[in-house]
Amino acid sequence: MKEQIERLKKEKEAVILAHYYAPSEVQEIADHVGDSFYLAKVAKSIDAKIIVFCGVSFMGESAKILNPNKKVLMPDPTADCPMAHMVKEGKIAEMRAKYDDLAVVCYINSTAELKAQSDVCVTSSNAVRIVKALPNKNIFFIPDKNLGSYVAEQVPEKNIIVNDGYCPIHASITARQLKEEKDKHPGALVLTHPECEKELLLMSDHIGSTAEIISFAKSSDAEEFIICTEDGVLYRLLEENPEKRFFFPDPRPCCTDMKLNTVEGVLSVLMNENNEIKINEDKRNSALIPLEKMLELAK
Repeated sequence: MKEQIERLKKEKEAVILAHYYAPSEVQEIADHVGDSFYLAKVAKSIDAKIIVFCGVSFMGESAKILNPNKKVLMPDPTADCPMAHMVKEGKIAEMRAKYDDLAVVCYINSTAELKAQSDVCVTSSNAVRIVKALPNKNIFFIPDKNLGSYVAEQVPEKNIIVNDGYCPIHASITARQLKEEKDKHPGALVLTHPECEKELLLMSDHIGSTAEIISFAKSSDAEEFIICTEDGVLYRLLEENPEKRFFFPDPRPCCTDMKLNTVEGVLSVLMNENNEIKINEDKRNSALIPLEKMLELAK
């Protein structure tokens, strides 16, 4: 299958992008692997006619918004992110009417529909920096309450109102599970994604995006780490740090939607060019504005 994929990529001028949470065998065949921010930058700059995006639907949508003239394909069209939909209809308009000088800050983990109603997008790696850079005093942060609350603590000078959305995978990791792991590995450093609940953040040695967790583990002198994020990140952690040991809370956090991406699925969409992401042009133009603003402010 790998040989067929390589041949089809050359024939069709295609490139494969994969998120760190995709299965390890998919990351292995990808041309670029990264977190949401890295993949958004790559999608905008890449020279290809076809992008095969091994992630969930909002990631494929973002790639299409940034690349209207490229064909964006998903190995499995049902791979979705529950949090991406967690803003009630009319809530953004309600907040704009309630607050003067309001900026709607939209986590990139959201639908094109929500992006189109927002002022700027952010990722977990640049949210604090971008919110600080905005001139607005009032911020409505959607859809994730945990990342929004973390940003609010880092930027106390702003009035940050958080939405009530959450990532089911990160929110399911409990303080009790983490404590049990810490008891088993008392010397291990705890690296945690800010989509987790606050009680986990308070127990952590480092809080950061998936890419920042990987970077911290690589640069640290420590030899053992407890990882509080989706378990797909283990592939890159072990690849870059074969001599170090990594543990996850039990049960291991696993996004079943991300795991819908398979090598078989990649081969199938390359052969058939199906599962294409399509977005209404008016919506695409509206959603493009906050994405491009993110890329500009995050430089």
